[in-house]
Amino acid sequence: MAKVLKCGDVVPGCDFEMTGNSEEEVLQKAAEHAKTDHGLASIPPDVLDKVRGAIHDEGEFRAKGAGAN
Repeated sequence: MAKVLKCGDVVPGCDFEMTGNSEEEVLQKAAEHAKTDHGLASIPPDVLDKVRGAIHDEGEFRAKGAGAN
């Protein structure tokens, strides 16, 4: 099942959504998006934890801010 990450679940106001066949594929897309659209050379460890928590299976409902601890 495809994995999905909505950037807005981690960065409020960003409507970019990425999908992949695995969490690793989504994380690669997230790193590229963070670099090109948010100006981050790398994703800080605390943000990476939130990103991992916000990745979910396609079709699974996630509340806004699901990656927040």
